[in-house]
Amino acid sequence: MEPLYEYAWLIPVLPLVGAMLVGVGLISFNQTVNKLRQINAAVIIALLGVAMTYSIAIFVSQLQGHAPYEHLIDWAAAGTFHLSMGYTIDHLTALMLVVVTTVALLVMIYTDGYMAHDPGYVRFYAYLSLFSSSMLGLVISPNLIQIYIFWELVGMCSYLLVGFWYDRKSAAEAAQKAFVTNRVGDFGLLLGILGLFWATGSFDFGVIGERLQELTSSGVLNPAVAALLAVLVFLGPVAKSAQFPLHVWLPDAMEGPTPISALIHAATMVAAGVFLIARMFPVFEEIPSVMTLISWTGAFTAFLGASIALTQNDIKKGLAYSTISQLGYMVMGMGVGAYTAGLFHLMTHAYFKAMLFLGSGSVIHGMEAAVGHDPALAQDMRVMGGLRKYMPITSATFLIGCLAISGIPPFAGFWSKDEILGAVFAANPAMWVLTWLTAGVTAFYMFRMYFMTFEGEFRGIAFGPGAMNPKELDHEAAHGHGGGKPHESPWTMTLPLVMLAIPSILVGLVGTPFHNYFEGFIHAPGEIIESLVVEDLTEFYVLGGASVGIALIGITVAALMYLQGKISPAAIAEKIKPLYEFSLHKWYFDELYDAVFVQGVRRIARQVLEVDYNVVDGVVNLTGFVTMITGEGLKYFENGRAQFYALIIFLAVLGFVIFSFPF
Repeated sequence: MEPLYEYAWLIPVLPLVGAMLVGVGLISFNQTVNKLRQINAAVIIALLGVAMTYSIAIFVSQLQGHAPYEHLIDWAAAGTFHLSMGYTIDHLTALMLVVVTTVALLVMIYTDGYMAHDPGYVRFYAYLSLFSSSMLGLVISPNLIQIYIFWELVGMCSYLLVGFWYDRKSAAEAAQKAFVTNRVGDFGLLLGILGLFWATGSFDFGVIGERLQELTSSGVLNPAVAALLAVLVFLGPVAKSAQFPLHVWLPDAMEGPTPISALIHAATMVAAGVFLIARMFPVFEEIPSVMTLISWTGAFTAFLGASIALTQNDIKKGLAYSTISQLGYMVMGMGVGAYTAGLFHLMTHAYFKAMLFLGSGSVIHGMEAAVGHDPALAQDMRVMGGLRKYMPITSATFLIGCLAISGIPPFAGFWSKDEILGAVFAANPAMWVLTWLTAGVTAFYMFRMYFMTFEGEFRGIAFGPGAMNPKELDHEAAHGHGGGKPHESPWTMTLPLVMLAIPSILVGLVGTPFHNYFEGFIHAPGEIIESLVVEDLTEFYVLGGASVGIALIGITVAALMYLQGKISPAAIAEKIKPLYEFSLHKWYFDELYDAVFVQGVRRIARQVLEVDYNVVDGVVNLTGFVTMITGEGLKYFENGRAQFYALIIFLAVLGFVIFSFPF
């Protein structure tokens, strides 16, 4: 089996080769490459398909008990300093390789239908392939330095993909916002990496954990300093996984094409933060204060995302806040020590959330026939309704995703979320109450989304109170855009939805308390698993029943409000208008950050400009003015007469004599 591992470096290299071939072709033979668009797409998909097959083979090998494999080469050396690069294959890597490649492959197939008429079709595939390569490189990295390199490459690809439609002002601003926000977290991560190297002399995850523990226990390193370094590292996942307070970039990133929302902002890139927490778990678990901070950050983020998703009318932004909330569950699970549960939810969420995002893209694609190509209309759930009869495959798969994320058994989300909630209950009952209520809110807003989109009558030409101006639809129809009926998406878009529905239903069964195969494969470093079966299931039935019960209450309330119309959402919103506005405006974080940071930086910049203009430029201009005046005056002394020069010398000498004479 060794050759299988010796060439594992091909997994990230294959999609990189695809991106390079297409990218060079676009630069050198732009028109020809764009004419052969589907051939280019086929090449990229084929290379990623090979990488997926290779990943599955490695996963099976690890599942059969093959020892972890690591291949390192000396990258740089100076004295006692040695920096190694290479790749590592263990159970966590094998799992992440399969998740990333399978989701990425299905997203690429879906992209052919979604981007079929886009002039940037080929460029989009090149970006997708480059992103896939970067993410795969990140998960096989053996140390913090290599992770940081690919971490930044993933961020760069996110910037390119979010701002793919760069001629659209909102997309360009969203890309910039994502880039700047992530730089804040990444700077903290870099400081933490350098600080840990200063303290331990290593970039290796396991070595850092062991040496940090030795240094703090012996008193060589202050525990507060160790905690500070760990928190700095945690800032990286806070930004990348959109945790409070650096969560604001993710909803705006929905300005990119929908396949990006599914690949980057649901299944892979945002999961990189949780993956890094898992890699750094040997460091974090030895510092209780940091673990507490991680768990409460996740719990608050879960509640925050759910509370905002309640009132969103844009289908993609609603899913974006749902993603923030679910990532909060994963981070919270890691913080309370539920290493397996956090990664289990990462895996299940990757599949059903990717399906939900691709389903929203299918809805948008179908809605464009009715309302035109205006994103504000095509993504607004207030103009949808009744789409189930027009889009049966999309509606069925979307319903499966809603059931999975709501935690209804036997769908995947139930098993992973319930395992996290069980661990949280054991660690902190108050935190459990908060996230248990959040689970009910999740079920409510997801089925609000489903009912508004797929049930009832189509509202594309009949807006309700508070909706958008109906004249906008008339304008679209008059110009030949829209005016028709929604329709089901092509098979290239519906096939990935069906394929993702399968793990959304079944993959959770590998982590049931009756026999937790997932825990037998993925567990914290150094942890010994005595049994894969929970002998006393009483706690599971009680807590699982409580989570299902709160989810059913949320679904029932959503049905009464948005399916049967027995409860008026508008009346409730009017009674609690301050809270409704608070949620609708996303807790006013954007306004707060704009006032404090954006406008604050602009004020400082204006003051610096004033100093530059009046002081720095003033000194420079004064120097130039003095030089000009003195030069203008001295030119009259240059007349070419030797007698005049002698007179000047005589007067100068006379002046020196007079001033130096002691009176």
